[in-house]
Amino acid sequence: MAENKTEAAELSTLRDRSTKKMVEVIEHSQGTPMDKMHYPEVSAGTGESAVREGAQAKTVHNAELYAALQETKIKPWSKESRKLYFAIFIAFCCACANGYDAALMTSIIAMPHFQKTFKTSTTGSQVSLIFSLYTVGAMCASPFAAILSDRYGRRKAMFVGGWTIIVGMVIVSTASTVAQFIVGRFVLGMGIAVMTVAAPAYAVEISPPHWRGRCTGFYNCGWFGGSIPAAAVTYGTNYIDSDYSWRIPLILQAFACIIVISSVLFLPESPRYLMANGRDTEALDFLAKYHGNGDPSSRLVMLEVEEMKENIRQDGIDKNAWDYRPFLLTHSGRWRMAQVLMISIFGQFSGNGLGYFNTVIFANIGVNSVSQQLAYNLLNSVLSAVGALTAVSMTDRMPRRKVLIIGTLVCAVALACNSGLSAALDNQQKHGGVQQSYAKGALASYFLFNIIFSFTYTPLQAVIPTEALETTTRAKGLAASGVIVNAMGFINQFCGPIALGNIGYKYIFIFVGWDIIEALLWFLFGVESQGRTLEQLEWVYTQPNPVKASLQVDKVIVQADGTVTEKVVTGAEVL
Repeated sequence: MAENKTEAAELSTLRDRSTKKMVEVIEHSQGTPMDKMHYPEVSAGTGESAVREGAQAKTVHNAELYAALQETKIKPWSKESRKLYFAIFIAFCCACANGYDAALMTSIIAMPHFQKTFKTSTTGSQVSLIFSLYTVGAMCASPFAAILSDRYGRRKAMFVGGWTIIVGMVIVSTASTVAQFIVGRFVLGMGIAVMTVAAPAYAVEISPPHWRGRCTGFYNCGWFGGSIPAAAVTYGTNYIDSDYSWRIPLILQAFACIIVISSVLFLPESPRYLMANGRDTEALDFLAKYHGNGDPSSRLVMLEVEEMKENIRQDGIDKNAWDYRPFLLTHSGRWRMAQVLMISIFGQFSGNGLGYFNTVIFANIGVNSVSQQLAYNLLNSVLSAVGALTAVSMTDRMPRRKVLIIGTLVCAVALACNSGLSAALDNQQKHGGVQQSYAKGALASYFLFNIIFSFTYTPLQAVIPTEALETTTRAKGLAASGVIVNAMGFINQFCGPIALGNIGYKYIFIFVGWDIIEALLWFLFGVESQGRTLEQLEWVYTQPNPVKASLQVDKVIVQADGTVTEKVVTGAEVL
């Protein structure tokens, strides 16, 4: 009985401290000095509370976050949560616009009426130019996209990006010359750059910490939300015996943008953007409403507010449009930028860039009918989406670093199988006979590669850079990522048709060796970000070895009612 009274007293004390804390938060938002704020931290100890009935020890990435999540159970189907899901869906639609273009152009270049109008084939320098001007437009617009997102907010940037894509759509869908088509592609790329800087920042900044991986990963799966409809539409319109076979798919490129521009301004702004711009009360209102079940004294809300206050500067580099120095001149900035560089380069140059030319790949392994090529292109998109969505469902539980290391190695194996079988097919074709089992094996290994790549990279292409960057550098870092991604896309789109035209399947061998190098680099320099808040990652990146620091864990004692009573530390740490 005495023990039960002691536990009840401890819980009562905790509630009192929480109430007091909220008063301090509100006072702070009205001008109270930050040093008066005090978050009710988990007590450090040697594990004495583990002897209580029902208590158990758990290993977690961060004791404070785990304790806050234990006490703040967000209602997943409340009105507020549903609105949060809709906000993530709008960000998802921004990625749909990007994915739609990739599958769209892959299919359109194989259409006879498109080739007749623009006098092109499926490979060569003219196709390279048509593809690559899209990425050039995105590269040129990325720095301005960061300025727009930082100065006017994530929502307004998405709004502007949507209208820019619609303008580009009008230009390309009415084109009858290569020059006009290329200009339209450039404008489309500019719009995509604005959307893909603002949308992932918005998704990661509005998500509760324990939903962050799924929400941001789901955003990036919008690639398939665009590519699958594009593959399906082009498969159907290919049977139209006129220029509308390729014009209709181009017109439908505006569909996702219409959803974005008609909805995004009705959504709440990112709380981190609000706090970085001195709008603390609005930020607190957002966190209480969407992360705290409407309770501003929720432990999770208090944790997030305090961490944001400590780490978000109102005079940060987001107020200086062209200041990128912290990425190069600070230890933490260099490590953060290393994560952005790796995911941006590896996410585009691991063999997945071959997907722009799926119809050529299929022709190389004996699939020569245009309708069959388009059908396989659709199947490839569906299978890849299955891999990506499977990963999204587990993103908040899977360690990012381990997935990237193992997944990249398996990608190398799948590509090695494809290139080996393609070599055998090439030899068979020279001798006048092709064994269908080899062709089917090459096709299966190519599909397998895309599934594995999508599982490994698609969710994390959005998660890794947004988690690695802190609030005042996030838009600039994502803009830099956009430049890098599009530079790699330019290489894929410009060099791919030429390489496939000159050396065929041998081009794939390059990616087999490169993927092995990528896996090694992830092992050496990949920082684990799973299980921590965005602000807690600041500590990780300021350590001498962020990789080692990111793998550190906390041991906590959890009582039968879910309350975290103690963080177990050594005697020296307690002192």
